[in-house]
Amino acid sequence: MMHRFDEVSSWSVLRRDGVAVVVAHPERGLPLVLHWGPDLGDLSLADLGSLDAATSRQTAPGTLDAAWRPSLLPQESDGWAGRPGLLVAADGISLFPRWTVTEVARDTADLLVTAQDPDLGLTLRSHVEIGAGGLVLLWHELTNDGGGPVDVHWLEATLPVPRSADHLTQFTGRWSREKAPVTTLLPGGSTARQTRRGRSGHDAPWVTVASSGTPRNRTGEAWATHLGWSADVTHRVDHLTEHATLLGAGELVRPGEVRLAPGEAYRTPVAYFSWSPRGLDGVADRFHTWLRARPQHVTSPRPLVLNTWEAVYFDHSPSKLERLARRAASVGVERFVLDDGWFHSRRDDTTGLGDWVVDTDVWPDGLGPLTGLVHELGMEFGLWFEPEMVNLDSDLARAHPEWILSNTAAVPSPDGLSFRTQYVLDLAVPEAWEHVRGQISALVTELGIDFIKWDHNRDLAEPVHVGADGVGRPGTHVQTLAAYALIARLKADHPGLEIESCSSGGARTDLGILEITDRVWASDSNDPVERQDIQRWTSLVLPPELIGAHVGPSPAHSSARSTDLSYRVATALQGHAGFEWDLLTCTDDELVAVTAYAALYKELRSLVHTGTVVHGDTVDPGLRVTGFVAPDGTAGVWTVATVASLQDALTERVRLDGLDPARRYSVRVRDEVGSARWSGGITPGWLGKEPVEVPGSVLTEVGLQLPTLWPMQALVVEARAVATD
Repeated sequence: MMHRFDEVSSWSVLRRDGVAVVVAHPERGLPLVLHWGPDLGDLSLADLGSLDAATSRQTAPGTLDAAWRPSLLPQESDGWAGRPGLLVAADGISLFPRWTVTEVARDTADLLVTAQDPDLGLTLRSHVEIGAGGLVLLWHELTNDGGGPVDVHWLEATLPVPRSADHLTQFTGRWSREKAPVTTLLPGGSTARQTRRGRSGHDAPWVTVASSGTPRNRTGEAWATHLGWSADVTHRVDHLTEHATLLGAGELVRPGEVRLAPGEAYRTPVAYFSWSPRGLDGVADRFHTWLRARPQHVTSPRPLVLNTWEAVYFDHSPSKLERLARRAASVGVERFVLDDGWFHSRRDDTTGLGDWVVDTDVWPDGLGPLTGLVHELGMEFGLWFEPEMVNLDSDLARAHPEWILSNTAAVPSPDGLSFRTQYVLDLAVPEAWEHVRGQISALVTELGIDFIKWDHNRDLAEPVHVGADGVGRPGTHVQTLAAYALIARLKADHPGLEIESCSSGGARTDLGILEITDRVWASDSNDPVERQDIQRWTSLVLPPELIGAHVGPSPAHSSARSTDLSYRVATALQGHAGFEWDLLTCTDDELVAVTAYAALYKELRSLVHTGTVVHGDTVDPGLRVTGFVAPDGTAGVWTVATVASLQDALTERVRLDGLDPARRYSVRVRDEVGSARWSGGITPGWLGKEPVEVPGSVLTEVGLQLPTLWPMQALVVEARAVATD
């Protein structure tokens, strides 16, 4: 419970799980952030005074010249020369609030500050929380208490990082190659990285990381931020000569998009901040610990999935899909998902979106027989929807063209701006929202749907929402909130229903959508070479149980690259595993292998989905090492994979990070689905048929000698603690 104080005391110290945030409360203005980073221990009032003095460059009483020490919301009115944390206007004129703190509430890990500017009629509430694992959560809420409308141009969350942070890592990407990191020296000045796609996008900022030196997986300090918002965002860095360096993020809104009438409020998405003294794995561990501590986090064993898209595409045949369901069950699949192509007039991707009723021309008996068979075989049944989209060639668009989120207030035409022949259904129109909710809910009830694959396959280009006042304004903000509300309502109405966020693959995987969904589809690419890095960087925020990772056929549909089944399996084992494959085409040998894969996944998933994720710091650019270690250090499993030719004939040793150096471990390669291949006639001694017993100190400090693996090969290495007398 947070305690309230009638008078603002001089400092607030938030502490949890090795992290501290220390703020000073000046006599006027917003709290100043003195420290975000390692826990400084129990600090007395005298200690806090000393910290304040030790980090200050100016003596009391302090004036605007002290703006180098940023507040919770740095602004021009503070003398801040960087990007303001708040830009707000009335009648087209910028406002410059002078805040007076009216209330402070806090406990050991929470701080809520309320401030007002009575002259401008504005109230600001700022909330800082250190969550489970030491992840810092920060949001603001601005209320218009005045007599006229106020436009919010942006309201962003920031925290300071030390001057020792001299490198910046950001992310870019494209379809089927999401989340590609780019590391540079920390640029000078105020810089902003934005996305304007109406969804996060394949090239979304994702995470912004400041680091001391080039970031490494296991060592070095790093400071990172991520915004829990599924649409347009701004990631910002302020690296000015006279101010503290700031890292932050906020929603990108267009002029007029967030206009507050008297009494209305705007609350920002949550910005998440992760400080780590242990490199990028430490950054990820804070995110993973926080996510796993949420009450809604998935805890049941993640079922092995078969999704039908690459098996049949739009060529739906009830008899074939029933055979596929039987084949899936026979190899160990636990969730069968029918993808795009099942609904009215949907024979290709140009028609039918918006008409969420079963196509009786293809399914004359409806989907009941298939769903009944799937459940009878002991599997869950999932169904694909794209509820935020509509085709012009649909009953819905013909009946309600005014429900389309267009670039003008006029009804769009085939000659207008479309994307994949799709338009966006304006879910901020209550009638449109209810239409979609009703159709989906009816199917969930009728068919006993256990899982929804929720897709979002286009950007929102120039979206204009016409409100109840008849005025058209930018519509991304209200569209995103309406989509959130729709998903939340369906889950509330159908307890136990799970929903996956898919957006042309991994274009919407943020913590905003994951407040209400249960996993993400990391990429439309099932090429395991691409997936090695896509999954690695997705796991910078998301733990493996939330990341869909399937075995596809060879060659891969997105790259035409051919790979061994053993390599595809080793890659899929790193997440919530499954198949994206027509198993009816498998040879007898492949069926034996995929059955072994199913058994191996079920054996290892409790370890992978609860363990600490570790990534080896390797020298060879063609080598990837990803591990999952039990919290108590009793077991771990690693994928050691190549994405290119290794550069040296004598390959480097790989350390099994995360194990207990004081224990002894039995180490073996799990090659039930096939063995990796390597060049030369020499096999390291530990790669024999029988497990070898190795001291933990050797595994963590010396490592295992690798063979010279060929490109696109992988070893799955398991270590189990040996009982001692």
